[in-house]
Amino acid sequence: MQKLIKANLYRSESISVSGKLVQRYNKCLVKLGFTKTKLTSFSIDGVGWSPEIAEEKGVPFYLNNGEANTHAILITPKQKGLPVYNPFNSFDRELMKMVFKKHEKTINDITRDSAICVEFDQKIDVFYEPLDVLRYKDITIKFHLIDNLSKAKEAQLQLVELFNYENNFIDEDIHKKLLTSAKKYGDLRERNLSVEEITFTTDSFYTKAFGGVYLLRDLVTPVLIFENEATYKEAIQDTTYDVLMYHISHKEMIEKLISYNVLELDLEEETTKKRYKRIQKYMFSSYLKETTHPVKDILEDGILFKSYLNKIDISARKKIMGLELFLEKKKVSKNINPLDIIDEEMYVSLHKPHSSLLPNHQDLIWSLLVNIAPKDVLFLYWYDKEQFYKLFKNLEDSTQDWVIGAVKSGF
Repeated sequence: MQKLIKANLYRSESISVSGKLVQRYNKCLVKLGFTKTKLTSFSIDGVGWSPEIAEEKGVPFYLNNGEANTHAILITPKQKGLPVYNPFNSFDRELMKMVFKKHEKTINDITRDSAICVEFDQKIDVFYEPLDVLRYKDITIKFHLIDNLSKAKEAQLQLVELFNYENNFIDEDIHKKLLTSAKKYGDLRERNLSVEEITFTTDSFYTKAFGGVYLLRDLVTPVLIFENEATYKEAIQDTTYDVLMYHISHKEMIEKLISYNVLELDLEEETTKKRYKRIQKYMFSSYLKETTHPVKDILEDGILFKSYLNKIDISARKKIMGLELFLEKKKVSKNINPLDIIDEEMYVSLHKPHSSLLPNHQDLIWSLLVNIAPKDVLFLYWYDKEQFYKLFKNLEDSTQDWVIGAVKSGF
């Protein structure tokens, strides 16, 4: 991971937390029903999730009270606009954008010396069955302050009112109580500590609940796509809802999504795109073993590329050049099936979200595509960083260099 860190590609926008901020963070953990961290310094992302604490606790989603109850921790206004590096739900980033859009000024005020525990309440206490995800609709974003700051303000205002009543300004006992409150909480009289609840309405989304589920709404019939096969087999036994259900490996799912104008594919157009060349080179790299040249040079140098392409076995060569072969054969036979020539994973990875989809829905479909066929390293980095990091670890050294170059240049 040192290569990614050096290239600013590994959680580079995280915020470092230490000192008093650790104390506030721990108070939030306790308030949310979790245990404190023993770490004295760590980093956090936009929702306050820390990879170091996740590793310490051995729980990737330690801010969840079960899969149905997710939370965030705000300890600094600098969290505004930060990435959510390991979202549990695909709409987590949108939730945080809404939080700061609505309450940025109040958050700035409160986090000067306090912290906010954020609860994402979708009115589901516990998930019992996979199709419970269909009940996700309106999420109420609730805010809870540590140290009971709101009550402290109320008590302080009552003391001030008592102090100003008749001759109470000479009462030393009231003086002491005011000073004690001021030393502990500061002057709360003009502080805005009221953070109104916000309602967020979901549409199509992905959740890591039940091993990972995509829910595509607003179609002729809603579609559920399961990553976990056992969950899928359980879900298809439930006939309560009128939905289409697929496991992510099902080949017929792609054609169904095309018929619903969720996906589109133009193979001839794709040959002109940098994305195709990136997918092709990444697939080629997996066949390069014991080379006399660095893999990065082979992938970037046209002469070396052709030289090593002719050194690998014919079946691998056909997979790498399958799209070109298909387009040549199509000139002769219009009815040829692309999957008879093109490698299945390459074929899937060349699809894209339908141009009619909203931007957030396009992002969701890109996430689905890189999950089915993780062959485009740039889009994998954009849409599933955790999977990208796992893949990167297992790459050959020079291939890692090529991947870093591909991601940084965005080509």
